[in-house]
Amino acid sequence: MILWNDIMSDSITEFADLMNEKYGRCDLHTHTFLSDGELLPAEHIRRAGAMGMKAIAITDHASFSNMEYIIPQIVRDCEIAEDIIAIPGVELTHIPPSKINEAAVKARKLGAEWIIVHGETIVEPVKEGTNAAALRSTEVDMLAHPGLMSEEEAEIAFDNGKYIEISARKGHSLTNGHVAALAKKHHLSIMINSDAHTSEDFIDTKMAVKVAMGAGMLRDDVEKAFSNHLSMIKKFRRNH
Repeated sequence: MILWNDIMSDSITEFADLMNEKYGRCDLHTHTFLSDGELLPAEHIRRAGAMGMKAIAITDHASFSNMEYIIPQIVRDCEIAEDIIAIPGVELTHIPPSKINEAAVKARKLGAEWIIVHGETIVEPVKEGTNAAALRSTEVDMLAHPGLMSEEEAEIAFDNGKYIEISARKGHSLTNGHVAALAKKHHLSIMINSDAHTSEDFIDTKMAVKVAMGAGMLRDDVEKAFSNHLSMIKKFRRNH
């Protein structure tokens, strides 16, 4: 077992270069001005492509009040993307747990191909029960920044094959270490995302590796997270 404190800085760079070569940088949690981001979806996608990303998902905040409007807009700009794989999605946010599956089903019908749920981060008043409801939903793909998720929630995530996020976002990242440790214990599938709201929030492969390192993830676990991104991209391609 190789611990990160046994790896010198130049080795981290070499490892990041290897991850970039094998998998490419994919970011499956980002926002545009259709919710609380800054850019048009088309510009957001273009800037991600210009920095060398392989794929990006647009996951603007959604609930029953706005998904009929934002999802078709996201779909349109993802369809015209060039030089990068652009996936239309949503982040279901602050929806009562009892309504999460219903919202996810509706989002899928409207064209969202990557559905994530705003988890019980410790920096926002997300209603208790959100994590479990998201992990039980047949349509939710990933639980974002799940905060101090429980052992029971980890077991639900494993049983239902859900992705769990390690976040580079300020505030949401405070519990990354807890999430990574729980994911390791319960063999959960991790994704490393930026939760970008501006192009300046995007992170490259080396920073993604560092975020994982800061969460206490080991080299093999980090590579598995990168491969999880690629598996999702391959699934998306098969559906098109």
